[in-house]
Amino acid sequence: MNSRMELMGVKFAPLRVPLERRLQTLAAFAWFCALAFGSFIGWMITFYCLIFGEWLRYITLIYLCWMFYLDWDTYKRGGRSDRWILWMRNSLWWRYFCAYFPVKLMKTVDLEPSRNYLLCSFPHGVLATGAFAAFSTDHLDCKRIFPGLDPRMVTLDQHFRIPFFREFAYSFGACGVCSESLEYLLRPKDKNEKNTAVVLVVGGAAESFKCKPSTYDLVLKRRKGFVRVALKTGTPLVPVFSFGETDLYDQIQLSTDSFLGKVQNYIRKAIGIAPIIVVGRGFFQYSFGLIPQRRPVTVVVGAPLEVPKIVNPTQEQVDEYHMEFMEKLTKFFETEKHKYLDNPDKIKLNIQ
Repeated sequence: MNSRMELMGVKFAPLRVPLERRLQTLAAFAWFCALAFGSFIGWMITFYCLIFGEWLRYITLIYLCWMFYLDWDTYKRGGRSDRWILWMRNSLWWRYFCAYFPVKLMKTVDLEPSRNYLLCSFPHGVLATGAFAAFSTDHLDCKRIFPGLDPRMVTLDQHFRIPFFREFAYSFGACGVCSESLEYLLRPKDKNEKNTAVVLVVGGAAESFKCKPSTYDLVLKRRKGFVRVALKTGTPLVPVFSFGETDLYDQIQLSTDSFLGKVQNYIRKAIGIAPIIVVGRGFFQYSFGLIPQRRPVTVVVGAPLEVPKIVNPTQEQVDEYHMEFMEKLTKFFETEKHKYLDNPDKIKLNIQ
């Protein structure tokens, strides 16, 4: 049977599906599990090895000593070098992942390799899937599209404090999102070093709560720290938009005034991860599950917003360039949405 079947409102996948597509679906599922449960799995592996492992407990103790005393601040010092991450960024697994949706990377202008850039990516969606595929793997030719630049995605600092899971984050070139890490990545480089394209998903976990198909609600009006870092380092701000990101998942939205809604928001503030109830698809049906929907995502990189270098910017200066960036982002979205969205005239950008 090659056609889709629907039973009691559940849309089932065809029985005869090429192995390639099955592997793509498996890669997308593994991606969700790694981000949603990776922290928990990292701690569970650690406790299991320490309590039940025989020779494994000694290896784990050595690893923990190395992690706490020798490698603790690596996330603030540029992360792992290329020789440790290239194999992961180029792995076959990520090729399947990128092809699942699929994700495409486009540019509107060239970025000169002679300077650093702060790429501000929107929207976060549930998992920032488009930004990850474009800049944390090498299967979308990011380094060919922007030659001479080293793309580094930044994420929550606490991810690098969790045994074993931190190695997963490091493996695709991730670094911490704290200002110390950003300023280190955006420092002037030596002649033998590549300049850095730092990728920051500005909306973060708070924006995940607002993710609904065909809507683009951004958390940006109060997020100004990235502008301050850009001014302190004299780094251009580059708008990046992932069209289709919000279509990968729906979610069951809880009222912010309800008990469960308050618990949900408390957990987000405590651990930095949004515990949302996602509605995706399964392996054999399309109506519910944890796997993102197979829908295209196009990541578009816009033109840089130049900012002056001001070592100690005032709040008024931060506000000025923050407002200018929001205006540039809105114009960028309104221009590009007609190329990548269905019914673009009905879809508006809502900045909160």
